[in-house]
Amino acid sequence: MAAGETGSDPVAERLYEVDATDPLERLVDRSNVSSEDVVQIGRLMRALSDLRTAEERLSEASQQYMKLSQLDMRAIHYLIVAENRGTTVTPGMLAAHLEISAASTTKLLNRLEQGGHVTREVHQADRRAFVVRVTPATAEVAMETVGRQQAKRFHSAAALTVEQREVVIGFLQDMTQQLSLEDVAWAKDVKGAEA
Repeated sequence: MAAGETGSDPVAERLYEVDATDPLERLVDRSNVSSEDVVQIGRLMRALSDLRTAEERLSEASQQYMKLSQLDMRAIHYLIVAENRGTTVTPGMLAAHLEISAASTTKLLNRLEQGGHVTREVHQADRRAFVVRVTPATAEVAMETVGRQQAKRFHSAAALTVEQREVVIGFLQDMTQQLSLEDVAWAKDVKGAEA
């Protein structure tokens, strides 16, 4: 079943209807929002969910195709962008980007190097450090498969006017801020328990 299709599942059909998920208005005060706007907002939430589902499916397919984990794919993407920008990447830079420890970075690089995806060389300016590079073969496979599929999003953005893009950018930035866990007590409790 394609993203957005629910068949005859009466629950799935209403997952993003605000009235169905919050009938008592405990989460969202809708007193100043018209019923038509509530319906349209529900459609918007479903569209965001469908986009997230499509991205997850693409991510899973790319991981299976390249036989790499999500973390591996993030590392490869970072290294490809660094290469394209002419930036030298050290294991420390990669660890900071991936938000993992030095030990986890070493394990990641060992795995990627054994798989022929990256190389490590002694840094020319600092002989104590290493430079990490994606191999040309892995960069080419990533670009021609996952990269080409991901790039299709550009066409959707290019089809919008400048003004429409600014509205979408503002909306996505605001929604990201609204979902931030910075000042959420229960999220801090979870993070504290994981540490």
